[in-house]
Amino acid sequence: MTTTLRPTEPLQRAADGSRSRRYQVCVNSRPVGAIHLGTSPAFGDSVAVIHELRIDEPDRRRGRGTVAALAAEEVARSWGCRQIQVSITGDDEAAPRLAGALGYVLRTRGMVKSLGAAPPVLPAGSSPRPMTSAEFDAWQSHQSEQYVRTWMERGVPEAEARAKARNDHRTLLPRGLDTENTLFSVLEHDGDRVGVLWLALHEDRAYVFDVETDAAHRGRGHGRTLMLLAETQALAAGRRLVGLNVFAGNTPAERLYASLGYETTRYSYSKPLL
Repeated sequence: MTTTLRPTEPLQRAADGSRSRRYQVCVNSRPVGAIHLGTSPAFGDSVAVIHELRIDEPDRRRGRGTVAALAAEEVARSWGCRQIQVSITGDDEAAPRLAGALGYVLRTRGMVKSLGAAPPVLPAGSSPRPMTSAEFDAWQSHQSEQYVRTWMERGVPEAEARAKARNDHRTLLPRGLDTENTLFSVLEHDGDRVGVLWLALHEDRAYVFDVETDAAHRGRGHGRTLMLLAETQALAAGRRLVGLNVFAGNTPAERLYASLGYETTRYSYSKPLL
């Protein structure tokens, strides 16, 4: 039997420049599922994204999804893509196994925590203050370079990693330090600066975009204190949910978030297209 992809719409172009197209997954011309393939708004046309892959229940566990994913990779290559990504919900047990079998590597995890009514208490000697304009300028320069290096370590070419860093900061911080619903804090302990926190207030949750302990003060629990500060600020703003994204392989951060009760809700995988 032959598994193929049959287009169900013309190639689409979004306002952000990304392209996409929906297909039927067919076995001997019989529809057995659907796939939605596109390119990444964040990384551009060189990176493909599987937005959706669904096989109808009667045809599952027969390798249809595997062949459909491989066919999607061929389409992505014909578009000139050098990499392909897929995002999987945390409760999907079969998809991670399929991704691993096809050579996809875990890149990031999205995590969430529901907060109680009472804010956590910061350790004695620890207190936050707003970030100054000068500190913000220094932080933004440092954080952008760190962000670029992190993506490059995961196979993203430097030009694309820098473009993503510029675009993300432009989108998330249109007014810099004064961006609405954005909190930048410096944590001090016994009068010394020990770390920084970038917290955004979304409609339904708070989101931790950056939490970093200064190099000279690492290994002393200040990262945990910064996360407790994020929860305190979220509750003060009326948000009972805190989300974040962590890069795979950042073991100290993964352990910290898990110990604080954060649960994985989404996994993001990637694969080079050779």
